[in-house]
Amino acid sequence: MGAYDKPDDPPSRDATVVIEVAEPLGEPRLHRSFPAGLEELEIYVQEVVWGVHDSWIRPDEGKWSYTYHQRLFAYDVIDDFADSPSGGPFGPVDQVAAMVDELGECGYTRRAQAITWMPTVDLGHAEPPCLQRVWCRLVDDGSVERSGPGDRRGGRAARLVMNTHWRSRDGYKAAFMNMVALTTLQAEIARRLGERLGRQVGLGRYVDISDSFHIYGSYFDEIERNFLSLMERRSFDERTWRTDDVADLLLMGRVQLLNGKPGEPPLTEAHVARLYASLPESHRALVDEACRPGSKPERPAQ
Repeated sequence: MGAYDKPDDPPSRDATVVIEVAEPLGEPRLHRSFPAGLEELEIYVQEVVWGVHDSWIRPDEGKWSYTYHQRLFAYDVIDDFADSPSGGPFGPVDQVAAMVDELGECGYTRRAQAITWMPTVDLGHAEPPCLQRVWCRLVDDGSVERSGPGDRRGGRAARLVMNTHWRSRDGYKAAFMNMVALTTLQAEIARRLGERLGRQVGLGRYVDISDSFHIYGSYFDEIERNFLSLMERRSFDERTWRTDDVADLLLMGRVQLLNGKPGEPPLTEAHVARLYASLPESHRALVDEACRPGSKPERPAQ
């Protein structure tokens, strides 16, 4: 791996990897040994699927240059990151909405995809996006027959399948959270498509393709201690969580988003309203008064 490793670190391991998940929302869904907290996982899902951190895109201030949500839901071609605040000449494109429209018109289309790569700014950039492309299609689930060759919507009982293609991937510290977020996005696209078609759209398989799925040598010991050794000593049930079993901790991620931290840009009013409405009363009580719907939080700068 060359320059990716420090002189005293073991060489990193790298492979091209394809992972297929037959039931993307099947339980138990969560692995206990992923190297982050459940609150952090929920915040990341909110970032990717609903764009809670799009306001952090401030490359002119030395901050984020993009988010996956921004590239998927508001892809805006620019030729310099300094143009981010004003946008590019063509205007933002909601690629996810376009995918829903494509699939709504023709469920078996091969054209329902969204990309993140923007060569005008990503070539030569220090942190270009790892996620490159999302592709979806409707497939019949076999429970009913198609109404005939003219049924372009993929049959009444349809499932949405998703493929994601990644340029580069930290197999230990990023891949799991990536997959949870992208399968959550798959479910959201299925929900929107179901609303458009006026019928339920289920979830089909999820395929995750990484050109470079790598493990850095600098944390081989950590992986052995916190992951591999536990795989040997613990049963499957002891290594996993069902989502319902850790729902309180996931909800605390939403509370943390609402309360924010000093120096962070505040959430938009729309995000505040959506997140607050999603909380049960027990968790709403943990949200600071100044961070609830109808207030205008002013988070002090660091």
